[in-house]
Amino acid sequence: MTRTEFVAAALLTVSLAIPTATAIAADAVAKRAHAWSPADGGDGGDSGKIAVKDNSSDGDPVKAEYYRVDSSETKRILWNHSGPGTTVYSGDGSRIYKFKACDENYGSPDDCSGWVIP
Repeated sequence: MTRTEFVAAALLTVSLAIPTATAIAADAVAKRAHAWSPADGGDGGDSGKIAVKDNSSDGDPVKAEYYRVDSSETKRILWNHSGPGTTVYSGDGSRIYKFKACDENYGSPDDCSGWVIP
């Protein structure tokens, strides 16, 4: 095998492995907030989407704070004001590279997970 063929085979192997590795969802949980990415929203896992579920009945919303690759300095927030047991999904965009889940506490600091890298 020539060096060029070896390099081509190595690149092909890496390119095939990357989509498989990114399809595994990462989770963040903080008290009664659960966020994950990639999220499917009913159309298959997508590394450009995130979801947040409200697992409480306290009436307070939950949120996911996250960053995308194409706007790495902009913190985005996905709110779930829909109530207990509901899940909301972000729109599609560039890959989400870190996120955390938070349970909103009015007048007090939010209960948040640590940052998670999907």
